[in-house]
Amino acid sequence: MYRKILIIDDDIYIGNLMDDALSREGYQIFHAYSGTEALLFLAQARPDLILLDLMLPGLSGEELLPQIKGIPVIVVSAKVDVDDKVNLLLGGAADYITKPFQVKELLARVAVQFRRLDPASPAPVLEYGGLRLDPVTHIVTAGQKELKPTRTEYAILKILMQNPSQIATKSLLLDRISADTPDCTENSLKMHISNLRKKLREADGQDHIEAVWGIGFRLR
Repeated sequence: MYRKILIIDDDIYIGNLMDDALSREGYQIFHAYSGTEALLFLAQARPDLILLDLMLPGLSGEELLPQIKGIPVIVVSAKVDVDDKVNLLLGGAADYITKPFQVKELLARVAVQFRRLDPASPAPVLEYGGLRLDPVTHIVTAGQKELKPTRTEYAILKILMQNPSQIATKSLLLDRISADTPDCTENSLKMHISNLRKKLREADGQDHIEAVWGIGFRLR
């Protein structure tokens, strides 16, 4: 089940930046560009999480926050005053991110909120084309045979299996795995994927990863 996130921000650039990062993590994203538009949306739908800017046209984020009930709200604002943060947290916000922010921080804070909502829910097992990847145990199997991927190979395969019908560009792969696997660079990415393809082929005789020339890679 996709987690639904409502982004309430009139800055189109920031909104699209958050949309891109969160969509790649598998979240379903909706947008509202003013407080009034957000209220209209909330009257018809219920997201699992809200990212709320304070400087909105018409109804401000501070005015909107008390009207949001039962949905965790992460305030995303350029206001850095400690009193502002304290007042908003005491007023019902679940968390506060200061602009400008790092995408990794945004993703981490969003993940924490969902973990609080459903702390017992394990990460879903990924399955595609005879491949199986368990994010909890980190066990990877092709057919009935267990693989022994390196840390980098595991990270690459996980990204490909999270979006099996889409092409993962080289830049996306490098951006998503750089924090956990600093040994992977643009020059070495091709080698890591080649080694992963070889292990998969040795396991079940299938060539699971397809190179899309000049763009990136995807699962067959």
